[in-house]
Amino acid sequence: MVKIIYVEHNGARHEVDVPEGENLMEGAVQNNVPGIDGDCGGNAACATCHCYIPEQWEALTGERTEQEDAMLELADTMKPNSRLACQIKAAPELDGMEVLMPATQH
Repeated sequence: MVKIIYVEHNGARHEVDVPEGENLMEGAVQNNVPGIDGDCGGNAACATCHCYIPEQWEALTGERTEQEDAMLELADTMKPNSRLACQIKAAPELDGMEVLMPATQH
């Protein structure tokens, strides 16, 4: 299991053990973390699992794909460290990572 800390816009924290290999959207949805909806089921076809990855973790989460970039461009709150949680797989090197959520999801 990989401990991921989901941090809501208001600062509320949710520590979740996500099985290795499962994406971070699935981990949030299965544990009822508010602010991560995953309407498309993890296909990078919406931006309802939009999150921000702190700088110290960015290199460990991989590069955004073109499809991910296209979806994130639809988000009003996109930043350089924006990612779709469905595109990040839980891995041992991510243990303890904080995932920050925007105020709203679209």
